[in-house]
Amino acid sequence: MESLKTKTKERYQQYVMGTYAPQLLLVKGEGIWVWDDAGKKYLDFGSGISVCNLGHCHPAVTEAIRRQSGILVHTSNLFMNEVQPLLAEKLAGCGFDGVTFFANSGAEANEGLIKFARKWGNPQGKNEIITMEDSFHGRTLATLAATGRAKYRKDFQPDMPGFKQVKFNDITALREAITDQTAAVLLEPVQGEGGILPASGDYLKQVRELCTEKNILLMFDEVQCGTGRTGTFFAFQNYSVIPDALSMAKALGNGFPLGAIMVGRPFAGVLGVGTHASTFGGTPLACAAGCAVVDTLQGGVLANCREQGSYLLEKLTTLKDKFPCIKAVRGKGLMIGVVLDRPAADLLPILNELGMIALSAGETVLRLLPPLTVTREECDLALKIIEQGLARLPA
Repeated sequence: MESLKTKTKERYQQYVMGTYAPQLLLVKGEGIWVWDDAGKKYLDFGSGISVCNLGHCHPAVTEAIRRQSGILVHTSNLFMNEVQPLLAEKLAGCGFDGVTFFANSGAEANEGLIKFARKWGNPQGKNEIITMEDSFHGRTLATLAATGRAKYRKDFQPDMPGFKQVKFNDITALREAITDQTAAVLLEPVQGEGGILPASGDYLKQVRELCTEKNILLMFDEVQCGTGRTGTFFAFQNYSVIPDALSMAKALGNGFPLGAIMVGRPFAGVLGVGTHASTFGGTPLACAAGCAVVDTLQGGVLANCREQGSYLLEKLTTLKDKFPCIKAVRGKGLMIGVVLDRPAADLLPILNELGMIALSAGETVLRLLPPLTVTREECDLALKIIEQGLARLPA
């Protein structure tokens, strides 16, 4: 009898565009654990690429979706629904007082930031946006042009004009790149795809001062590093620097598609009626999931993220003495990168075999993004598996 995995793989090959090459067939998730079609259990230190920050099938989120799905699922934004402004109010209460536009994904959210910056800047004769080398902002044409990793833009040229990249954490490079046409600076407080690279505190403060001095918008891409991932609700709260606007997605719905841009109150009127839109953005169902996420994160989850993140950073750093292939360990909260002397992809299938899911970032960084609810015991199990995996790598 043909197995579920065989049948599923055949359907992928016949009916699904081959833009990914998945190997595992996952059929169930609960908390930090996922199961494959053969019943094998995996410790999930990827969280769907920092999406399931509260773990798989969190009871509060599941119940919110279940309840709302029986009341009102979709209306379009031509009509009000009571849940959308409630979520916007909750987000404003998390440390960034502004107004919100809801979308469905990180790329859409960053497209919204780009449109916001151009709408604000064009009347002043400026519409260029400066981004960072090794950044990642999405796969649409505009967000690809904003992305600082050229490999993602290959074969999709010509790049959309209006973007330039400078070295991350280098204030001199940024200052020299600013012209009379510069409308905004867009950066990730912690670069994700680029290799789990945190901004330095001094650098972000200098960027804020420079943007204020030059009348330039400072915009943060918090799609991966936000929603609690770094131990504070917004990643910028680690730095005591406030942006003019930011993007969110991934974990905002804990698996239900939901993205957002937030702009500070002085800019609340930039995108007026008819200037930006989304059919599915901010549905009652998506926003119910978002409300449950925000409420749950207020209940000690962020403190746990900081505590377990510090523990993992400390323990992973001690492995450098035992394994010369580890060149550095870095990150904030539970957004952690282990820099190797070889492709991180070499280690991932070994970890899968040992019962753990992790990710790569850049080419040589093992990326660890466990749920923010991870326990000390689960951290210790992950450390044990990682050590066993490293021991299996060729010298």
